[in-house]
Amino acid sequence: CLKYRRVDRAYKIIVHLCQRKDDQKLLILKQISVEQMTKEERQAAQNECQVLKLLNHPNIIEYYDNFLAEKALVIAMEYAPGGTMADYIQKRGSSLLDEETIMNFFVQIVLALHHVHTNKILHRDLKTQNILLDKHQVVLKIGDFGISKILSSKSKAYTVVGTPCYISPELCEGKPYNQKSDVWALGCVLYELWAILERNLPALVLKIMRGNFASISDRYSDALRSLIVDMLNLDPSKRPNLGEILARPICMKTLLHLYTTIGSFSIRYCIILRHQQSILSPLLSVVYMWGGDILSPLKLPVPNADIVQVALGRTQRTGITKAGKLIGWEQSPPGMDHCLLPGTVDSSEQQFSFHFLDGLSGVTMKQIACGDLFTVCLTDRGIIMTYGSGSSGCLGHGNYKDVNKPKMLEALLGYEVVSLSCGVSHVMAITNEREVYSWGRGDNGRLGLGSREAQLLPTLVPITLPHEPSSVHCGVDCSAIILNNGSALVCGSNRYNKLGLDIDSHESSMQEVHRDEVLTFCPIRSNPLPKHHLVQLEFGTAHAVALMDSGDCYTFGSNKYGQLGRFTAKDGEQPRHVSTLGAKHICRVSCGDSFTIAVSTGSCKTFSHLI
Repeated sequence: CLKYRRVDRAYKIIVHLCQRKDDQKLLILKQISVEQMTKEERQAAQNECQVLKLLNHPNIIEYYDNFLAEKALVIAMEYAPGGTMADYIQKRGSSLLDEETIMNFFVQIVLALHHVHTNKILHRDLKTQNILLDKHQVVLKIGDFGISKILSSKSKAYTVVGTPCYISPELCEGKPYNQKSDVWALGCVLYELWAILERNLPALVLKIMRGNFASISDRYSDALRSLIVDMLNLDPSKRPNLGEILARPICMKTLLHLYTTIGSFSIRYCIILRHQQSILSPLLSVVYMWGGDILSPLKLPVPNADIVQVALGRTQRTGITKAGKLIGWEQSPPGMDHCLLPGTVDSSEQQFSFHFLDGLSGVTMKQIACGDLFTVCLTDRGIIMTYGSGSSGCLGHGNYKDVNKPKMLEALLGYEVVSLSCGVSHVMAITNEREVYSWGRGDNGRLGLGSREAQLLPTLVPITLPHEPSSVHCGVDCSAIILNNGSALVCGSNRYNKLGLDIDSHESSMQEVHRDEVLTFCPIRSNPLPKHHLVQLEFGTAHAVALMDSGDCYTFGSNKYGQLGRFTAKDGEQPRHVSTLGAKHICRVSCGDSFTIAVSTGSCKTFSHLI
């Protein structure tokens, strides 16, 4: 245990802040004395453990374990370093919260409470003292389920419990109550967030109970004022339920904000985007695809909108329009007209049609990436949405379930993601605070977490970076982080030295000249890469290509199929400049399974003796 220790004598509870030995993670141990407890009190303590076991939500304090020690029940749970919402309000002093912040906090509480009610549980003690914040004071988590009650379908509870300041009118009158009592408490919390200047909380709640509380300032919208009034209706039947609350436009707007490079080259296919200027029309997007059974570039149909990015996986062919809409291409019956690049051969055996993805009204996409049977999207608000196959845990929702439509990644709510990348079966992302998260399969240590275990939820990569990360790059079984000073960190499989970790034995006196794989991120060692400023690092199955800020291109790894762009077919495990590109200034590179693509202004080069 650490020094922090809090004692609640009224309830015989001692709270310890502890550090777990195996991973140094901070957690809370709630020690509840059972020696002098009545049978009902022991039941309440056991009830908290049972309730916590049922709940799994990013806005609810996570339960780890419970055990008996020295005549006390000890509950191990998540530590929220940001303190309580009550403390947060108190520290604000006379500074009012803006409406956007209030709604951001409120919607997170509603989402958590909705999860609680979905599991047929009443919280019955919702208050700002039981709402906790993360270290950034952005993500809220509901805690303290000591007096919760599990309900059978459509049942009502009768026991009068809860904090007096937040007890609903029906509880005060001894009437049966249900989820609407939690809605009342939720309304009190929302009103308290607005009435931040009110220091006499009992007096404030007394006004609420009598239905004559002060009207909300004109500083806030009519929608917010109406929401508070409806939630604090003395008649529980007239209060909205949580689903109706979330469906309100003021909440939907916040909910979407909470949850929500040109060209992509996969192992078997290529899809590339170019722009062409017409004398009679503005800049237009043209998308071509080839690979697999498509032997020459095939023009894909596009909507009457500019395409700003394309991506593809094993079965997905996707893109983003300039307006932020998500578009997909599917194979269509023969007969559709298509156009080829000049000099190419007709490839009419496969044709495609496009469609916009449903269910994304009001969401603007700015980045998309595809893995093996799954897709990851990034909204303009920095919210990740995923859909597709959940077989590798790459969707990040904590399970292996498939998702048909883009679903918000709840585990990263409260974090603004600025960049992401997909491998075949793992994902990496960078937040605006320059923290790196990874999830999916962990074979070969590709997640950089120090193990080969899979992660079903985004997990913070435990690294102390000398400089801020600017981009992440996922390969088939490896990953890279490029820092803002042009250096790079890599992890995963290093076969054929595709991570650039091997040292030339003739140039170095170091004992370790080769590494098969690394489980944590470490700097590139192979010369001359550490001496250059990298802007992009892409991986194939057994080779890699690095792009420098000078526009020069270096390749290394296996050259079995000529993918290194060299005159010799020998493997080139040490990075070498691609001289076959001549003096061209390369602006983008990428790798497939056995080929490499380099794009310069207005042209495209491929490396492979098969092409």
